[in-house]
Amino acid sequence: MRIIVTPDRDQMGYWVAEQASLALRDAINLRGEANLLIATGSSQFEVLSSLAASVDVPWDKVTGFHLDEYIGLSPDHAASFCGYLKSRFIDRVPLKHFYVLRGDGDANETMRIVGDELLSHRIDVALVGIGENGHLAFNDPPADFETTSPYLAVELDEACRRQQVGEGWFDSLEAVPTHAMSMSIRQILNSAKIFCSVPDERKALAVQRSVEGSVTPDVPASILQTHRDVTLVIDRAAASLLSTKTLSAAEKL
Repeated sequence: MRIIVTPDRDQMGYWVAEQASLALRDAINLRGEANLLIATGSSQFEVLSSLAASVDVPWDKVTGFHLDEYIGLSPDHAASFCGYLKSRFIDRVPLKHFYVLRGDGDANETMRIVGDELLSHRIDVALVGIGENGHLAFNDPPADFETTSPYLAVELDEACRRQQVGEGWFDSLEAVPTHAMSMSIRQILNSAKIFCSVPDERKALAVQRSVEGSVTPDVPASILQTHRDVTLVIDRAAASLLSTKTLSAAEKL
């Protein structure tokens, strides 16, 4: 695992977008197309803002895929990830196509349709984050490390739901949906390159456990340690609990 420590969120977003753009261009030069997996949430604000401004990517050759979505939430809800992606990315770049997970339809049918498309595409670049409880996508602990299905329906634990309230997406815990559609851990690991962006001190413990602890379903993001090409990009606040040994080996921007 390559670790990059940036001074702040803005630098984190700019660096990830620059590297993701390069990887997308490389894939297009090699195969004539590229496939991109995008996470949502507050950790991706700066990443997607910078990426959407990348004018050197031939976006009409890029197909995008959605990482996760609440079950039962319509795209016009303020917390919908479909709405988030539309306003922050899809409407800003002329993509070849973007496969979204609509939360207001039949979840099993949605996962089947988008999952079938996903299985026929090679994800060149995955942009992900880590939750306060260590989750990867909406795979809360203890996560399923075994299933090979592209997507699965998951029950959200209280820590995950409280994070959504804390970030301002919902007014109360009761308003947060209890279930979601999530890309599986195994499917995420099928991505050729993974850039994991994690800002803020509130994520520091999850970062430390994901990087320095053992690989365990109790810390879902720890599975990233096993990937052949993953870069963890964190700001100084998120890096605050890492050991001196880990920080000395990390790259600083």
